[in-house]
Amino acid sequence: MEISDDQIIERTLAGETDAFSLLVRRWERPIYGLSLRMLGRDEDARDVCQETFLAAFRNLRKFRGDAKFSSWLYRIALNACHSRMRKRGNVVEQSIDLEDDEGPRFELADDSAELMPERMQRDQLATQVRKALHALPPEMRQVIVMKEYEELTFAEIADILAIPVSTVKSRLYTGLQQMRARLEKLRTAL
Repeated sequence: MEISDDQIIERTLAGETDAFSLLVRRWERPIYGLSLRMLGRDEDARDVCQETFLAAFRNLRKFRGDAKFSSWLYRIALNACHSRMRKRGNVVEQSIDLEDDEGPRFELADDSAELMPERMQRDQLATQVRKALHALPPEMRQVIVMKEYEELTFAEIADILAIPVSTVKSRLYTGLQQMRARLEKLRTAL
């Protein structure tokens, strides 16, 4: 039987500080994924992930349990992402891991030479989607990332952002419309 976040928090607050590492292991990938999609750079995402867990550990006594721990943690991560974006002037840079000066990087498996055109096309589309996502205002980007990539419900996103569900839906719809328009422009330009 898996131990709940609340049980881990209780153990941590009772002095078993090593228990917090269970929360880190459980939530590190989702927080990193959110940060990477918000910021676009691996280095920034790793820093924000580390800052998030450090802030959560330091402020664990302030967690009241009114919302789920994951909602509280996502909120900390989003605040760290927004802070980092403000510091660098809200410019989102593409990660070196995702793309270099000559375009996307490809790795060929031994038997995949015949799939190369499809793989190149898929990678090119993924790059275009990333660019369209990062061109959005942060409030729309965060909703799309949480809904489409992190697969959170509208209610969970509303709880994390402390906004009504209708606002979440509106931001998602508007953001997806803007992404579609950008992608259509890119497609017609090619």
